[in-house]
Amino acid sequence: MNDRHMTGIEMCVFDAYGTLFDFNSAVARHRTAVGPKADALADLWRQKQIQYTWLRNGMAAYAPFWQVTGEALDHCLAVHDIRDPDVREKLMGAYLALDPFPEVPAMLERLQRAGRRLAILSNGNPAMLDPMVAASGLAACFEAVLSVEPAGVYKPDARVYRLVEARCSVTPDKVCFLSSNCWDAHGAAHFGFRTIWVNRAGVPDDRLPGTLAGQLRDLSQLPALLGIA
Repeated sequence: MNDRHMTGIEMCVFDAYGTLFDFNSAVARHRTAVGPKADALADLWRQKQIQYTWLRNGMAAYAPFWQVTGEALDHCLAVHDIRDPDVREKLMGAYLALDPFPEVPAMLERLQRAGRRLAILSNGNPAMLDPMVAASGLAACFEAVLSVEPAGVYKPDARVYRLVEARCSVTPDKVCFLSSNCWDAHGAAHFGFRTIWVNRAGVPDDRLPGTLAGQLRDLSQLPALLGIA
């Protein structure tokens, strides 16, 4: 990656789920209650959660991400024949306090000390995002926690990325957008952000429209990429 592509960045905007916060921590926290199908359920839950947002975009049938997350979980519980309602309640509750990835607090502190503006742009609705960010102890790092809700549509629709300029008064070329979702990273790049794919799983690129500025395996190297000692 050529770090010259990242000069002049004023603001770092992060996706939430999978980028700053580990969505797998919801199932991990209740692995005993879920049982031996815990890993398979966690994988399918995330797949269906994202799939449902794309399908709702195609149908012009937006619903809050909390509802979509619950619908995806209901499907997964049925697939794995898990019928205990307490399991559902525990898993949905855990989504309100997901664990940040280990490198995230120190990384945000370094960026904040260097004067970078920080924000979140997420599919989550405020009733999900606000408790999670508060529970993490990281709320003071962000000048804005932006939800797709005002746009009434999910990523990668351009109306979502446009919320950053509208709410934070920053032009796309001054934004470094970071997402662990390759499709989201490409969508943001296609919109005009300088975008880094946080490729935590080390998987191949999706080859979608929008040229990425680069990729990282985690967020620990972001300060160095931005020229922050």
